[in-house]
Amino acid sequence: MDLSFSKDDLAFRDEVREFLRTSLPADVKERFDRGLHPTREGQIRWQKILNEKGWMAPNWPKEYGGTGWTITQKYIAAHEFGHASAPPPMSFGVSMVGPVIYTFGTPEQKEYYLPRILNSDDWWCQGYSEPGSGSDLASLQTKAVRDGDHYIVNGQKIWTTFAQHADMIFCLVRTDSSAKQQEGISFLLIDMKTPGITVKPIIGIDKEHSLNEVFFEDVRVPVKNRIGEENKGWTYAKFLLGHERNNIARVARSKRQVERLRAFAQTERSGGRPLAEDPDFINKLTRIEVDLMALEYTELRYISMLSHGKNLTAEPSVLKIKGTEVQQRLTSLLVETLGMYGAPYEAEKNFEGRNEARVGPDYAFGPMAEHLYLRAATIYGGSNEIQRNIISKMVLGL
Repeated sequence: MDLSFSKDDLAFRDEVREFLRTSLPADVKERFDRGLHPTREGQIRWQKILNEKGWMAPNWPKEYGGTGWTITQKYIAAHEFGHASAPPPMSFGVSMVGPVIYTFGTPEQKEYYLPRILNSDDWWCQGYSEPGSGSDLASLQTKAVRDGDHYIVNGQKIWTTFAQHADMIFCLVRTDSSAKQQEGISFLLIDMKTPGITVKPIIGIDKEHSLNEVFFEDVRVPVKNRIGEENKGWTYAKFLLGHERNNIARVARSKRQVERLRAFAQTERSGGRPLAEDPDFINKLTRIEVDLMALEYTELRYISMLSHGKNLTAEPSVLKIKGTEVQQRLTSLLVETLGMYGAPYEAEKNFEGRNEARVGPDYAFGPMAEHLYLRAATIYGGSNEIQRNIISKMVLGL
C-alpha cells in the first residue's frame, strides 16, 4: 500500500488543520483532550459546525450527505481530528443507525431521519444489550407484539450510553419467540418520548452518569418505524456491529494519548530525573507504540479492502480487540505517569460550586476518569472473548 501523500492530499491536510484551528470550540476540545464525557450542548454545537462545513458524515454516500472523500482523505481527516483533540460525531447516529437507514430503510425513513442525524436534531442511543444478553445478543428477550399498525414493546435494555440525553433509540426486539434466536428479531426506531419508556441511571466505576437502564412498558411503536422485514433484524444488527467495532479501534485518539504521555513524562520525575529518561517507562511506551502502529496499518488494510469491494465479515473484530487493549494500556500508563497525582479522583459533579483547586497539576484532571471508564472497553461492543471466538470460527474455520 502506497501511503505517500500527493500535493492534493497535502492541501487537503492543510485545509483540515486550518478548519480545526479556527472552528473547534475550546471547551469541546479541552474536554475531549482530558478524556471527559462530552456535554450534550457542547457535542451538538460542535456537530452543527461540522454539518455546516459538510463534514458530519465522511463515510456516508455523497447522495445522502457524505463528503465524497477518498480513502486517503478519510485517513488524513481522522488523523488530524485525533491530533487536534476534536471529538468525532456521536457514533450512535452517524456511524451506526445512519448507515442502517440509508442501506435498508424505506425512502420515507431516509428522507426523514438522515437529515435530522446530519443536523443533530435527534440524539440517538443504542438498545441492544439486556440483562443476560450482552455479548450473546441473540438471546435478547424484549418483545414486540403486533397490534394493527403498531408494535407493543415490553422489556428492558441496559448499559445504554447517554440514554438520558436521547431523543431516539434504535432497538432490537423479539417479534417471533417460536423461531430460532437470530430469526425472530426485528429492528425498530423508537421515540424516547413515547409513553411507557423509563430511563434509570447507572453510575459507573468512574462515578459519572453516562450509562443507563431503559425500561419499556406497553410502548406503542408504529410499524412504519421498523427497518426492513419483520424477523430479519439480525441481518441489520450484524451490519451495524461491523461499523461499531471498526469505530471502537480509536487509532487517532490513541496516537494523541501517546503525545500526552510523552509531554507528561518530561515534567513528572522519577528518581530525581524526568520520567522520560526512565528505561522502564520508555520500554512500556515503546511497546504500546509498536502495537498501535500495527493496529493502524491493519485498519488501513481493511479500509483498502472495502474500497476495492471486498466484504468484511469477522475482520473488524481484530480492530475491536487490539484497539481496546491499546486504549486500556495507554490510560493505565497515563495514570502511572502522574504518580500520586493520578490517584485523587472525584466525579465532576462533586466539584460544582467549589472554589478550591484540584490536587496536583492541571493536566492531572481527566486521566483517571478515562482510565476507569475504559476498563469496560474490552467488554462493550461485544466482549473481546466473544470477538476471539468469532475470529476463530469465521476467519480460521475452527
